[in-house]
Amino acid sequence: MSAASVEQPFDADEPFSLTAIADEIMERHPGYRVEIIGGHLLVTPSPDAPHARVLTDLMIPFLAAGLHGAETEVLQSVAIKLPTGAEDYCIPDLVVVDADIDDHFIENNAYDPVCFRLVLEVTSGNWRDDLKTKVGAYAEAKVPVYLVVDRKHQRLHVLTEPAGSEYANHRVHAPGETVTLPDSIGAEVALDVEQIIKAGQKKAD
Repeated sequence: MSAASVEQPFDADEPFSLTAIADEIMERHPGYRVEIIGGHLLVTPSPDAPHARVLTDLMIPFLAAGLHGAETEVLQSVAIKLPTGAEDYCIPDLVVVDADIDDHFIENNAYDPVCFRLVLEVTSGNWRDDLKTKVGAYAEAKVPVYLVVDRKHQRLHVLTEPAGSEYANHRVHAPGETVTLPDSIGAEVALDVEQIIKAGQKKAD
């Protein structure tokens, strides 16, 4: 989506900073998420209720598997520093990270990708970013597992084995399937695709 125009409050002699522009957008538009990938700003509006419902439903099996404890944590909206540019970072909807994540802080509330075991995105209007732009970014950051809940096409994407700017293994799952995630995330987690996709749809009147 396109963001509202932002006046440039910066001195022409000062170094150009996408991070400063991102901060300005978030200050003027509370609730918006702004990310920087490959030197480009990605702006996402506040999530709707079905988007939030998917995240809640997804946290249940992760927590039940014991992933939020002494070894790993299950967190929402934690920024990952990307190797694709000096200011690049993403803010995944949900992550599984090493429990010592606080020791991997870099800057601007972003953390070293080395402590991320899984990142997950739930698509909104800008679904192409999750299925294309972020695939390359997370692969280059060597995130072992990338999940996408594709609400538009009602599919669950599981990407593993990052290699350069892509994932060597990309499987697409439809409602009716049960997906077991790689145990590299720290525990065995099975996801009911139909339940997840249903949670992301608006409830019928």
